[in-house]
Amino acid sequence: MHAARQLWITLEPLHAVVYFAPEVRAAGKSIGLRGYWDTYFAFRAAPLGPVEAPPVAATFAGFDPEMVARALPSAWTRASVADCLATRASVSAAALRAAGVTDEQCAAAVELLSPVVLEQTGRPLGTANAALPLPEDPVAALWQLATTFREHRGDGHVAALLAAGLSGLDALLIQVSRGRFGDATMRGARGWSETAWDAARASLIYRGLLSQEGLTSDGATAIAAVEDLTDERAWHEPDLVAEVVDVLAPAVASVWASGVLPEENPIGLPRS
Repeated sequence: MHAARQLWITLEPLHAVVYFAPEVRAAGKSIGLRGYWDTYFAFRAAPLGPVEAPPVAATFAGFDPEMVARALPSAWTRASVADCLATRASVSAAALRAAGVTDEQCAAAVELLSPVVLEQTGRPLGTANAALPLPEDPVAALWQLATTFREHRGDGHVAALLAAGLSGLDALLIQVSRGRFGDATMRGARGWSETAWDAARASLIYRGLLSQEGLTSDGATAIAAVEDLTDERAWHEPDLVAEVVDVLAPAVASVWASGVLPEENPIGLPRS
């Protein structure tokens, strides 16, 4: 397995508690946000500042722009960027500790990852996260580093999709066709109407990437090339990745064992 993918499989469960921990919605409401999706978009976009919906839709890639616009920019009238950043860090650290992740595991990983300087070109969300100061709390610091590395990788994934002539919606449909997620589940989770979803499917069929039965060989080749390019352009110093994976293996196992992450999830995260 490519070192960058190994790192993603290790760091993503630690980052993803900010989406799935039951305390997250209440944490958002405690600072004035309206509910889950208000909290999701405000927390994740906060490193970019009080940004409008269109650049967030472009950067996140997979969401219907109208879904993003229901949360942003109005969320910034209810909660400040500073409050969103502080709250997402604290609730994520608490969720990791509740899952059994220890300060010692996190401190060791922070020591390995914090000196890494990530390439900034074309990486808006990764770079915005990298610019944030690391918390003194080792668990919160590890969560921030995990977030920075995953958003840096995600920026590169969006670029790889663009190079392949695929939109975020196209990518969702291809992943659904591979059996990674349920069709209705993913469409609802990303806010797409049936009309937009069906139109994108028809376009992919016309292009020979999908058929009525599912993914074609051309489609499989296209998405494999995107995944390979994503890995290759993500940070992946092999020896250091191996150390991080080894140090965090108990923490990752604890998060999965806690049940905070669903086995079938819209991130497409496999249980390691």
